[in-house]
Amino acid sequence: MKGYDVEGPALELGALVGEGGTADPAERIRIALGMLNRHGLVAGATGTGKTKTLQLMAEQLAAQGVPVFLADIKGDLSGLASPGTSSERVTGRAAEVGQAWHPVACPAEFFSLGGLGPGVPIRATMTAFGPTLLAKVLGLNETQESSLGLIFYFADKNGLPLLDFKDLIAVIRYLTDTPEALRGIGGLSAATAGVILRALTNFEAQGAEAFFGEPEFDVRDLLRVTQDGRGMVSILELPAVQDRPQLFSTFLMWLLADLFETLPEVGDVDKPKLVFFFDEAHLLFDGASKAFLQSITQTVRLIRSKGVGVFFVTQTPKDVPADVLAQLGARVQHALRAFTPQDAKALKATVSTFPESSYDLERLLTELGIGEAVVTFLSETGAPTPVAWTRLRAPQTLMAPSSPDVIQGVIAASPLQQKYGTALDRQSAYEILSARLSAQQEPPREAEPPREQPRQSVLEGVLESKEFRSMVRSAASTLGREITRSIFGTARRRRR
Repeated sequence: MKGYDVEGPALELGALVGEGGTADPAERIRIALGMLNRHGLVAGATGTGKTKTLQLMAEQLAAQGVPVFLADIKGDLSGLASPGTSSERVTGRAAEVGQAWHPVACPAEFFSLGGLGPGVPIRATMTAFGPTLLAKVLGLNETQESSLGLIFYFADKNGLPLLDFKDLIAVIRYLTDTPEALRGIGGLSAATAGVILRALTNFEAQGAEAFFGEPEFDVRDLLRVTQDGRGMVSILELPAVQDRPQLFSTFLMWLLADLFETLPEVGDVDKPKLVFFFDEAHLLFDGASKAFLQSITQTVRLIRSKGVGVFFVTQTPKDVPADVLAQLGARVQHALRAFTPQDAKALKATVSTFPESSYDLERLLTELGIGEAVVTFLSETGAPTPVAWTRLRAPQTLMAPSSPDVIQGVIAASPLQQKYGTALDRQSAYEILSARLSAQQEPPREAEPPREQPRQSVLEGVLESKEFRSMVRSAASTLGREITRSIFGTARRRRR
């Protein structure tokens, strides 16, 4: 079998491995940049090198002017901001695959969810997030979702901005205490309001309140390119929330939805406008509702036309729902283990998802070394390429977390820190309703005694009577008409 090469801009994955287990540097495995918005999957057991594959792809995309977004659950990917270090292992791998290795560092930004961890805070307002998306995250049924939509509608029509958690909770409590406020447009039962409030309280306990507020993040800031033409690598640091998958999932749902709404249609492009990598993707789907999965499936299917590519990184393909997996055109499959009957079953299921090949994939996938993978993707014609046993190139950025000093230096130098770093708390629904409640609770002022009106003379009474005023207006009108006739008559005579 031969490697797969393409003309034009491409990702250099590595070299084809022959039957004897030796890589042939002349047989390169490359993916055309124009096919990366067909999405993909990077999978493999722990320790097989999938995170380094992600790093390799991200640094090459950035070098070719494609912005990259990375959700970094474990903190492993901060090394993209630092140049790599040479070693015998690195130089040996580079020689095997014909790589001219040299250390590089990518232009990077570090983000965090609402300031939960190091990075520029990312926030969204409740209004921008919207009732539909929030209902899906909270697991509300159709009736409860409809009621939540009514709450948002009432707030919008009555000038009550919903910016953060306390705003939404304040509006719900106001409508519960004042049901007549919804007269003519619907009703909110106390039971439904209680369900929504409990769901919000549980969600808030996971730290979600930090994510909702202002200044709101503009997703177009993820599409930046440096002055020298390199794509910016945006790294969302999530170690502080890896035990709160619902918060993580919420952010991704909003970000993808906002990107889809914000970006224009571009169709097929020579290279993506942005590529997303979601590391530890099982956290995205574990315990997800049916509505959530439908939303992700639809977004992945449609966002391709916006020039955005999405890559999921996880341990086995079964971590990704079948409807989502069907949308992924590229596969980089690292080694799998078959130590248990469940592992063996998962291995067979994984093999069945690959195109037919000359490999005994069930055996090969258990024997791949670290930094090796079975690769297939879509060619420029849209057809799957032959399955290729590939020895991957070594990343040129640091294959370890960057030092805290480097991360803090990047954050401090970022223009986005000035834009998003300080939380705002302007007047919104909570403050407006609190002021209204305070005004209602103030004791009424004692009425002042009526002032004695001055007595009028007979003449004053006549002058202020309706009959006298009517007589004056009539006389003034008659006099005015006579004056007007005199003036215009004189003017006409003069023009003659």
